[in-house]
Amino acid sequence: MHNLNKDIYCRDSKDENIRDIPIYRYKFTQEFMDVLFQFSKVHQYDDRNSFKEAWTQWLEENKELVESEIVRLSDLNYDGSIIEKMYKSARYYYRKKGTEKKAPLDRRQYLCSQKDLLTAMDEHINGKKLKPSIGFNDFCQNNIDLLQTEVNHMIHIGFKDSQDIKEKIKKTYKNRYFLLVKQ
Repeated sequence: MHNLNKDIYCRDSKDENIRDIPIYRYKFTQEFMDVLFQFSKVHQYDDRNSFKEAWTQWLEENKELVESEIVRLSDLNYDGSIIEKMYKSARYYYRKKGTEKKAPLDRRQYLCSQKDLLTAMDEHINGKKLKPSIGFNDFCQNNIDLLQTEVNHMIHIGFKDSQDIKEKIKKTYKNRYFLLVKQ
């Protein structure tokens, strides 16, 4: 098997569990992305026809790299047109992508949910096999007192916006759901 970039959902024949995980987003290798990005920046301001001509020439000049990327994505069972995926990435994504790094956003303070709430969520998730959005609504309807206690706890800690509180509880439920389903 080809040497795969760590950012890619990779499949290794040694680990059968990894093979069962479906791939939803097929990425190019870092080496290929770097070359494609460079091409896109050189032809950033070309009109559509000039860009296509340069693209055809670029494909010929980088034939070996392109073919190895096609083989790699085909081995991962990518079923679309790989050349078209490359073209669209160059024309519509990398061409417009900036070169400066964005400063990381400040993270808000982490808040642990109360143990009673987490236990109730786990029992609800294990007891009912519902998809997360439906399960969360059902959990809220059946645990109003527990949720009120958690909301009061969050307000006491410093949460002020009701939408932030709702999103935090919902995210906690969904995270618990995916942790338990994954096991």
